Amino acid sequence: QVRLLESGGGLVQPGGSLRLSCAASGSIFGINTMGWYRQAPGKQRELVAHITSSSNTAYADSVKGRFTISRDNAQNTVYLQMNSLKPEDTAVYYCHMNSLYNAGGYWGQGTQVTVSS
Repeated sequence: QVRLLESGGGLVQPGGSLRLSCAASGSIFGINTMGWYRQAPGKQRELVAHITSSSNTAYADSVKGRFTISRDNAQNTVYLQMNSLKPEDTAVYYCHMNSLYNAGGYWGQGTQVTVSS
């Protein structure tokens, strides 16, 4: 069984930065694309960024130029560096990893990010 453990969320002032981490443990086979999603109160979960096994990246328009996704394949970890944070970035952030052997992939438990003065 694969477990994803997220860390790095918290409270930050507008304009500040946070770095989220998500480490996979367990029976890790066939992990390919890794990504970060977020869900704000009353809104649907949305894709923030993803990174393929060959490190190609894609971002939501709302975070382009401010967020950077990266991965460490040796550590089965994905990161999200978030700079110039805005109040509208406030949400629960979830990591997700696709697997060749699990159609739905794997989800983390979520970490709260709150941007407020």
